Amino acid sequence: MVWMYSLQVVLFSLFLFGLALFSLRYAWWRFPVDYRRPRILMYHMVREPVSGARFNKLRVMPSRFERQIRWLYAHGWYFAFMSELNAPERLPRKTVCITFDDGYRDNFTHVHPILERYRARATLYLVADRLGRDWSTDKKAHHNTGELKREPKLTDDQIRQMLGSGHWQLGGHTMTHANLSRLDTKEKRQEILQAKRLLEKNFRTSLRSFAYPFGIYGKSDVGIVAEAGFETAVTTRNGISRDIPRERLELRRIKISGKDNMLAFRLKMRGG
Repeated sequence: MVWMYSLQVVLFSLFLFGLALFSLRYAWWRFPVDYRRPRILMYHMVREPVSGARFNKLRVMPSRFERQIRWLYAHGWYFAFMSELNAPERLPRKTVCITFDDGYRDNFTHVHPILERYRARATLYLVADRLGRDWSTDKKAHHNTGELKREPKLTDDQIRQMLGSGHWQLGGHTMTHANLSRLDTKEKRQEILQAKRLLEKNFRTSLRSFAYPFGIYGKSDVGIVAEAGFETAVTTRNGISRDIPRERLELRRIKISGKDNMLAFRLKMRGG
C-alpha cells in the first residue's frame, strides 16, 4: 500500500499548493472591513488587453468594468466624489469612490457611458501635460517601450463633456506625472501648483483632491499638497482607510486589476 500512501501525499501537496495560489490571488483570509468605511477604488484604463503588453494589469475590460459597476449599483453602494470625503460622517453606509488616474481616452469612450447608465460618479486624477508623454520611464528606466505613450489620452473637449454630465469630478496629478522623489522643492511645487492652476482655469472647476504619481511621495510632498489647497489626497497603498480625517492626505485605495474576476472584486470590496 506504499503507492496509495504516496498518492495521498501527492494529492494533499497539490491541494495545499492550490490553496496557496487561491489565497495569494483572492486574499480571502482578510477580515471584513466595516461597511461604514468608504472604499476608494483605483483604475487607470478600461479597454481590451494588449497582447504581450507590460501594463495589462492597468487595463480592465469594458464588459468586466460594467459588471463591477452593475454589482455596486444592485447592492446599494453610494457613488461618491472624492470631495465628499471631507465629511465622511455624513456619507451613507456602503459608500464607494471610483477614481481614475492619468487621463486615458477610454475613460470617455468606455467608462463615461457606463457611469451614465448606472448613475455612478467618478473622480479623474488628470495629468495636465499628458499628450505625447511616456511617464513610465520616470519610475523604472527599463519601461521604455513607449506603451503608455501610445495610449490615446483625453482631449480637453472630452473632459469638458465628462465634467458637464455631472458624473465626473477633476483631481490633480501633477503637470507631467512626475516622480516627486527625483525633484527638488521648487520643482515639486511647480509640478503640483502649476497643474492645479492650469486645470482649474481650463475647465472652470475647483480641484479638491490629489493623487501622488506612482504612489511615490514623502512628508514634504504632503505639505506641498496641503499648501496647494487640496483637501484630500490618495496613494497607491492598497487597502481601506479606517480614519479618513486623520489620513485625508494619504488615503489608501483598492487596486482594481485587469486580472480581477468578480469573485476577486467582491472580496476586495469586503476587505480591501
